[in-house]
Amino acid sequence: MVDTKTPGDKLSMPSKTLSLKPRVETGTVRQSFSHGRSKQVVVEKRGKRRLPGETASPADAPAPEPVAKAAPARPAPGGRSAPAAPRSGSGVVLRTLTEDERSARASALADAKVREEEERRIAEEEAKRRASREGIEQAEREAAEARRKAEEERHRQEEEAKRKAEQEAKRRFGEAEAAAAKPAAAAKPATTTARAPAAVKAPGVAVEAEEDEGPRLVRRGPGGAVRPVAAPKTTHRPGPQKQRGRLTVTTALNADEVRERSIASFRRRTQRLKGHASNEAKEKLIREVIIPEAITIQELANRMSERAVEIIRMLMKQGAIHKITDVIDADTAQLIAEELGHTVKRVAASDVEEGLFDVVDDSTDTEPRSPVVTVMGHVDHGKTSLLDALRHANVVSGEAGGITQHIGAYQVTSPESGKKITFIDTPGHAAFTAMRARGAKVTDIVVLVVAADDGVMPQTVEAINHAKAAKVPMIVAINKIDKPDAKPERVRTELLQYEVQVESLGGEVVDVEVSAKNKTNLDRLLEMIALQADILELKTNSQRPAEGTVIEAKLDRGRGPVATVLVQRGTLRIGDIIVAGAEMGRVRALISDQGENLEEAGPSVPVEVLGFNGPPEAGDRLAVVENEARARQVTSYRAHQKRENAAASISGMRGSLEQMMSQLKTAGRKEFPLIVKADVQGSLEAILGSLEKLGTDEVAARILHAGVGGISESDVTLAEGFNAAIIGFSVRANKEAAAAAKRNGIEIRYYNIIYDLVDDIKKAMSGLLAPTLRETMLGNAQILEIFNISKVGKVAGCRVTDGTVERGANVRLIRDNVVVHEGKLSTLKRFKDEVKEVQAGQECGMAFENYGDMRAGDVIECYRVETIQRSL
Repeated sequence: MVDTKTPGDKLSMPSKTLSLKPRVETGTVRQSFSHGRSKQVVVEKRGKRRLPGETASPADAPAPEPVAKAAPARPAPGGRSAPAAPRSGSGVVLRTLTEDERSARASALADAKVREEEERRIAEEEAKRRASREGIEQAEREAAEARRKAEEERHRQEEEAKRKAEQEAKRRFGEAEAAAAKPAAAAKPATTTARAPAAVKAPGVAVEAEEDEGPRLVRRGPGGAVRPVAAPKTTHRPGPQKQRGRLTVTTALNADEVRERSIASFRRRTQRLKGHASNEAKEKLIREVIIPEAITIQELANRMSERAVEIIRMLMKQGAIHKITDVIDADTAQLIAEELGHTVKRVAASDVEEGLFDVVDDSTDTEPRSPVVTVMGHVDHGKTSLLDALRHANVVSGEAGGITQHIGAYQVTSPESGKKITFIDTPGHAAFTAMRARGAKVTDIVVLVVAADDGVMPQTVEAINHAKAAKVPMIVAINKIDKPDAKPERVRTELLQYEVQVESLGGEVVDVEVSAKNKTNLDRLLEMIALQADILELKTNSQRPAEGTVIEAKLDRGRGPVATVLVQRGTLRIGDIIVAGAEMGRVRALISDQGENLEEAGPSVPVEVLGFNGPPEAGDRLAVVENEARARQVTSYRAHQKRENAAASISGMRGSLEQMMSQLKTAGRKEFPLIVKADVQGSLEAILGSLEKLGTDEVAARILHAGVGGISESDVTLAEGFNAAIIGFSVRANKEAAAAAKRNGIEIRYYNIIYDLVDDIKKAMSGLLAPTLRETMLGNAQILEIFNISKVGKVAGCRVTDGTVERGANVRLIRDNVVVHEGKLSTLKRFKDEVKEVQAGQECGMAFENYGDMRAGDVIECYRVETIQRSL
């Protein structure tokens, strides 16, 4: 640049280049410490230092200095640029701004505008927040005022209630007791209102006051921004609290609140003030206390509305120390309840069965029913053949071994009268005693079948006893009269021994000679049954809920649990909820003895019932209940009883002293483990009864598991664990179970005839018996002299006095009639030769095994021990 100033002029140039300098803000802040100490601190806030060319923030950029705008320079004539510097009024030449300086100035102006806009926006938002906060605080003040009015109204109502209570007390208990209660009822906790002292200004916290509202706590933020501080929630205390320590914002805000006692606290104070002087007599509540077989002290106290500590105190007076959770028996609970003035109602767990059976039917709407006839007698006397002839069926062909091993129920229509007769067929084998007894319990008439060629047999006598025990009439059917050696008169005569006198011999028992093979006199037998039924006048109400007895039960693979039920009272319908023993269910299907599906089964009708949860036990009584809840109660109680009985039978510690002594005798006996599976419950029951009878004091069958149905893999696993045998009666193992048994070496035996099963188990159990050792005397010898022989030892020179002496036999050395040694002969010589035996009157030499203390005059007794295998 060419300098064009004149020599007289002075150019004023700045010493430094123009630039934007950072602004420093200074302020003071009071810092608080513990124990009320504080300190004032000077704080400086400096802007960030920036390099040339960086844009400063609006807060850090200082206000631009006013600079005169330079005029553009004009080119000098002749092509030379000689701009003249502008001059000020004082003669100072002003420098023209460069391009960078102008851009920095424009940027600073723009930042200043942005900062102004931001401050204006912040101010508007703060105004909005303050308005919102004022609205919230106004709503809080209104809510507090409403609460205060509600408290005043509640206190007024309490005062009114206390005044009425005092009047009632005066009326009931007299002026003296009311006067004692009045000071306590009139007592009211004093309420004090503490005015808060002036709030202490904490660091960054200020208390602002406005015209229409009280002090408000605010906090100053950076840059002077104001934000409210939420007032802490107050905690209600029973009374005014003493100011402790330094004053805080919380205590300052809570000081003006009025605290009052709660209603419960006031009542407790009133009760304490009353004390035991008034001792207002409370009206005794007399309750009917239901007491089960066992009850806890806490539950008994709750039912009597008494304190449990009173019951414990009463028990302690009797010398019994109990806790509140202890269980006491019903007798003790009854004594306590009656002593406290309550009435007692005793209940038991078995009460759930009340009203289940034998409910008296007051209805007069009765109708005749079919008679139930049970056919009983000895095995192979023709019971099932007689029923087949009456039913025109062939049940005998389906029975294994030609003998009946299942109980069956059938209905036969009489050809003359057209009336139906229900027959129950029972097995005649000795093992099926329970089946015969079960048939006699549900019957109306007993038909005693006796073979004319065989006469009265043991099971015939048992059938007579069952009929007499059931108190039912009897009809004697003398069967097999078609045989050449038939002697009906002998049968009638033998029956006299058991107090059965037939009509032909002047008695009252009807007898009919029949032949099942030739179907002889079957119509007369039906006629006698119908006549006996007319005499009994069998009637029942078919509209009541059904009751019956389970004749037989089994587990069918395709149909599930199936029970053969004889309906005795009422009508059983599909959909009824039924209970039998420990099993329950809903009737899904009813199947007659002919295989037909029925919708309902009336009295004296035998049907197969499908729908049980599990197979019930044969002989269980069946009943229809109103709902599933009642059915679950009954079955759960029965299942619990069943488990308790099983546990008692296993442990045996709850029995009598005689039972305990018998268990001590059998403690060391051997056990034969078995798993028994049968087709029906009746057969299983008969098998278990027969096996139990086989047991002795030395050996017994141990039934690990017994059930109805086929043999499964779980049965094989159980047998493997106990090394037991598996018995299947008229059932088979499935493919998986058979493979597992073969793989693990478990023996599975199948039977169709019960006496074969019993005989095999008897032989197997006999092998566990210890053999019997029996001694057989051979002879005696007397020692004459003792010889010492080298390499042999002592040898006794003897003379056989009686019998014979054998080499290797057992001997006893007797000295002065006392046995001093027992052993065996090692040497028996006659002269110099070894002999097998020596006869009486001959002399010989003897030597004992491992014994040499022999003397002259001793007697040698020779005997043989025989082992005899025992059997059950």
